Amino acid sequence: MEVHQFATSLSYGDAISNEMMEIREVLKEKGYCSEIFVKFFDPRMAKHIKDYREYKKYSSSKNVVIFHFSIGSPVSKVFFRIPDKKIMIYHNITPYEYFLDYHRILTRECYKGRLEINLFVDKVDLALGDSEFNRLELERVGYRNTSVLPLLLDFAKFDRPGDPVVKKIFSNNKFTLLFVGRVIPNKKFEDVIKTFYFYNKYFNSDSRLILAGDYRGMEQYLAGLQDLVQKLELEDVHFTGHLSFPELVAYFNTADVYLSMSAHEGFGVPLLEAFYKRIPVVAFAAGAVEETMNSGGILLRHKDFAATAALLNELYQDRGLREKVVMSQKKALKKYALSNVSRILLEYIKKVEKR
Repeated sequence: MEVHQFATSLSYGDAISNEMMEIREVLKEKGYCSEIFVKFFDPRMAKHIKDYREYKKYSSSKNVVIFHFSIGSPVSKVFFRIPDKKIMIYHNITPYEYFLDYHRILTRECYKGRLEINLFVDKVDLALGDSEFNRLELERVGYRNTSVLPLLLDFAKFDRPGDPVVKKIFSNNKFTLLFVGRVIPNKKFEDVIKTFYFYNKYFNSDSRLILAGDYRGMEQYLAGLQDLVQKLELEDVHFTGHLSFPELVAYFNTADVYLSMSAHEGFGVPLLEAFYKRIPVVAFAAGAVEETMNSGGILLRHKDFAATAALLNELYQDRGLREKVVMSQKKALKKYALSNVSRILLEYIKKVEKR
């Protein structure tokens, strides 16, 4: 038996792509022949992929294929037709309404993806959500055999040295507020900026905000954010754009507090990365955020920018509070240990294999 993976794309540095690589490593360690089949890929990832149209040469009713469903694409049609045993991992599709004013193609693909997910009901052997939030969405659509598989995350890679240039540029002792994520409307970057405005103006003028994430394709949204920064007369707000992994590590190393104001999250990998880096996390309880944080960090039930700024100041000044939050995050991470999630994955594969 072989165990392969399907996805629309394999990118450099995004959460789903990283998980696909981790899954392949786990499978190969267990002796499975395992490849990744995609339609699109970052050139830096070319050596790791095969074209999804080549899969007919591998296909067998004895195989198990894991399909990472996150947006509508022709890959799903191939997956739908093969005789192999099927596991689908649903990573959530951001509601298309968030993109209506910014990206026509992404709006269309998210709309189509939400429709397309209905096609797989009763057509897969097992449907997994990477959070209970996502599993419940599958259940509401009509999937009967569902369960949860958290993302496979290798936190140890964050122990490597960060990029020396980033380290040098941000080497002073300014209070640093960090948010990591693709620059898209559902992430609510504007709310992070507004919170920083209150913190910088009323609590600590010697502070900066780093907004780390790719904004390609979202230049219109980015322009609106930059306009907001200008209107608020903020001088120390940094949009990093797309990052290499060493750069990402360096930005985490500079951070004093991590703040998320996202309005829709199917999981929330950077929250856990901040947990691992011992950075206190403050996050708005949207989508799967509360579940992901697993009782670690500080959860916001309501958005009050001034009150949140005051909380950030407490975290910065009160070492006891800071340590208490960091310890809660360390405890929460046990759920996501690579050995634990790998074991769950292999159990699911064995279960489907026997069907």
